[in-house]
Amino acid sequence: MNEIAKPGSYKRFILGITVVATLGGLLFGYDTGVIGGSQLYFTEYFSFSKAEQGWAVSSALYGCLLGALFAGYLSSRFSRKYSLILSGFLFAISAWGSGIPDSLTVLVIFRIIGGIGVGIASMTAPMYIAEVAPPKERGRLVSYYQLAIVIGFFVVFLATYFIGGGDTSQLGPGEIEELHDYNVSRGWRVMFWSELIPALAFFILLFFVPHTPRWLMMKGRDEEAKVVLAKVTSSPAEAEREYKEIKESLFRETKVEKVSVFSKSMRLVLFIGITLSILQQVTGINAILYYGAEIFSNALGYGPEDALKQQILLGAVNLVFTFVAIYQVDKWGRKPLLILGTTGMFVGIGTLGVSIYLNQLGLISLIGMLTFIGSFALSMGPVTWVLLSEIFPNKVRSAAMSIAVAAQWLFNAIVANTFPIINGSEVNSDIFNGALPYFIFATLCIVTILFTWRMIPETKGKTLEEMDGLWLKH
Repeated sequence: MNEIAKPGSYKRFILGITVVATLGGLLFGYDTGVIGGSQLYFTEYFSFSKAEQGWAVSSALYGCLLGALFAGYLSSRFSRKYSLILSGFLFAISAWGSGIPDSLTVLVIFRIIGGIGVGIASMTAPMYIAEVAPPKERGRLVSYYQLAIVIGFFVVFLATYFIGGGDTSQLGPGEIEELHDYNVSRGWRVMFWSELIPALAFFILLFFVPHTPRWLMMKGRDEEAKVVLAKVTSSPAEAEREYKEIKESLFRETKVEKVSVFSKSMRLVLFIGITLSILQQVTGINAILYYGAEIFSNALGYGPEDALKQQILLGAVNLVFTFVAIYQVDKWGRKPLLILGTTGMFVGIGTLGVSIYLNQLGLISLIGMLTFIGSFALSMGPVTWVLLSEIFPNKVRSAAMSIAVAAQWLFNAIVANTFPIINGSEVNSDIFNGALPYFIFATLCIVTILFTWRMIPETKGKTLEEMDGLWLKH
């Protein structure tokens, strides 16, 4: 991908490198989603308590927090490209190692290694895409990252379903028991090992993508940046205009404002980025995705193998509505999608909570869960990544995204760690009949709607350099 692109081929070139970068998102979804099916079995294999189960599931997320914190330095010092290559290597190590443990400690170590890879990729991949994408297509192209996450979830739900035995409706009780015993003893290990295929593909393909022009210019490698800009723009005039805008932006940030991620002019945008990241997590999406099989199995009455099948339905709805978001985010804008989608999330998770509270489980519960998933896929899923990749000025983008994404992973881990504890608490069972976590998530959806309405700027159609003006005083 290093030769000069032919006239008219820039869109294919951008799409190609975007697809490679979004494999980081697919692995993000795959690595975090594999826990959803496998934890049904390794929890039984190790005889974990609720607290140990929460630690096994959430341990990778603390690795994600660590990876996100280091990603800002790595992507600025060594480039976005080399940071992604490192994450691909860590994905592969984790995929192999997570399938070999005979203790909680060993499982957690390899899950944390994978989490570090996810944390690096989760910050660096959308930033990489945003820095090579044309302004009018940036929302759609960065949304491909969320699409890849969703595809990762969907693929891993399919993988765990078929590894777990597939359709069990025609099996007798003895055969189901035998299948379950296999999944408890070995099936969950194969689920982890299945990640090796996409991990190695991501690692290898990254060697063939270019550095981003903005990073090259930050490092004084202007001639290399011009070569890349010639490939990702539609004409020499556009490439020259983009080069001048980046040059002026970098000069302004280094010579005029002396901007840093903690400077006064950055406080508001950093607050918005961190808060948006936190709200994406505390509204409950990953509690549903991580523990979806358990929710289906326990709260909604499905057997473990049938619960794996229901997870595919969650993944399919997630996938379909992410496509809707991709094709509307540059038309409707970021803010309308967020408000519409979060309202749907409130309706969906509220419906699920009420159905559990009233013990009216069944179709209504399933519709509520699917409404919540679809609404998240339409809004908080892709739009959060789009906004985080574009609202921060060039000079501080790595550091600011690192902080915001680290906050996202911290609260992801907190939700994953506390959900089984809250769900299994006496207060939840005695007073709320099992619905307390869902009522908490519904309340936080309302908080998200209000925050979006008051605080989120509309960034549709603006160049990354134009958005500097939202925060920096000239």
